[in-house]
Amino acid sequence: MVTSVSAYRIVIGTQYFIAVGSEASVMTDPFVVVGGDAAGMSAASKFRREAPDREVVVFEKGEWVSYGACGLPYYVKGEVERLDDLVSVTPGEFVEERGIDLRTNHEVTGVDRERQTVTVTGPEGEFEQPYSDLLVATGAHAVEPPIDGFDLDGVFTLHSMDVAAAIRRYLGADAPASDLSAIGYGSIASEYAGATGPGAVGIVGGGYVGIEMAEAFAAHGLDVHLFEMLPHTLQPFGAEAAATVEDHLVEEGVTLHLDTPVEAFRGEDRVEAVAAGDEDVPVDLALVGAGVAPNTDLAERAGIDLGPTGAIATDPYGRTNDEHVFAAGDCAEATSAVTGDPDHVPLALTANRAGRAIGQTVAGDPTPVGDIVGTAAVKAFDLEVARTGVLDPDVARDAGFDPVSVTVTTRSRAHYYPGGEQLQVTMVGDRETGRVLGASLVGREGAVRRVDTVAAALHAEMTARQLSYLDLAYAPPFGPVWDPVLTAAKVLDGKLD
Repeated sequence: MVTSVSAYRIVIGTQYFIAVGSEASVMTDPFVVVGGDAAGMSAASKFRREAPDREVVVFEKGEWVSYGACGLPYYVKGEVERLDDLVSVTPGEFVEERGIDLRTNHEVTGVDRERQTVTVTGPEGEFEQPYSDLLVATGAHAVEPPIDGFDLDGVFTLHSMDVAAAIRRYLGADAPASDLSAIGYGSIASEYAGATGPGAVGIVGGGYVGIEMAEAFAAHGLDVHLFEMLPHTLQPFGAEAAATVEDHLVEEGVTLHLDTPVEAFRGEDRVEAVAAGDEDVPVDLALVGAGVAPNTDLAERAGIDLGPTGAIATDPYGRTNDEHVFAAGDCAEATSAVTGDPDHVPLALTANRAGRAIGQTVAGDPTPVGDIVGTAAVKAFDLEVARTGVLDPDVARDAGFDPVSVTVTTRSRAHYYPGGEQLQVTMVGDRETGRVLGASLVGREGAVRRVDTVAAALHAEMTARQLSYLDLAYAPPFGPVWDPVLTAAKVLDGKLD
């Protein structure tokens, strides 16, 4: 097996010869992956283990593969020292240790489904690569809302490793590159090297990135302004959790501008102010965290169907409307275990799990990608915030449920044990069936791990009463006798009755 290509290819259908120097080998049934992050590399790795005699080729248009994008705010903050600390497996390890033909800086620009080839542009020019099966794992991109002045220097969206390095350098912080020579920062980071550190920042969007970056910027001593066009931050977590988070943000010195859409960024060459409502708020840096949208252009041009969420439609095995084309990760839909409908929740576990399943399916062992319940967590300074399932009453009603919600506040530990904190639990159930639909938790400790109990209950389609009878662990340092999840389930069950 040859895992790198340096000489030439002779292609005959989906069978081709790879020649390197004086050696050549015949490869058949290539599995081609577009995108080298969570879903793509999980699929390639699993496929290689299960089908060692078949070739797998991964094309990644950037320099980075298999990195923890969720850690970027903590790199900007300085808790993660180096960018390569976020890399799970290096390109060299994928090639040398796992036998994967990984090609960074190679962009797939077209898919010919009839001929089963992809068109690739790389350092060596444009060429065609045949495939037997194809995985589209093109990820998502940061949404750039139509705000005037978006092109000013100092306006960022946190969507890549290079941008994170640029922001850290814009802050005047050290961004060590000593062990990144094989990968490099890219041009955007060097552009801001040595920039004067800002004094104030405007964050547009109160979602995951906005909340995490508020903490990161505050750690650098910036005056932080957070703008949210909706009445509350963290919309997927529900109004009750959001209100608690907002109070804490204010305590930490963040200035909130809720129900306030941003109209423009002001400035000559660099951003100088955020125009929102009837005022211009002076800033030296702006971060737009307005969410992400799936990268579907390549799939759409190839005639691959999109689903109702706007992401790529897939069956339970990750297969698209073409039996030889799969999709996974942030570009693809999944199925909600609560509603049974297609959903698009771009999270790391969903991508890794789906990619691994598809790799196994393509290798010959059909494996479902699994349903999702949208379990997520975010750190907001000293608060843990977690959610799972359906919390929005409108979404619940659209799915045919009659939602009922309760909110309880209890203790994270036994009342007499030192160090306990208040923990707020909001739980939603269906009046007709008694089934639990979702929950959010917020507190200084114990929120994130407890949400996993509710997530398991959602997958099992448990009722509030069934959830209230679970035999959960108890010891005074870890929780009260009646765990907060059990207490919320009891209260919800009573209200449903």
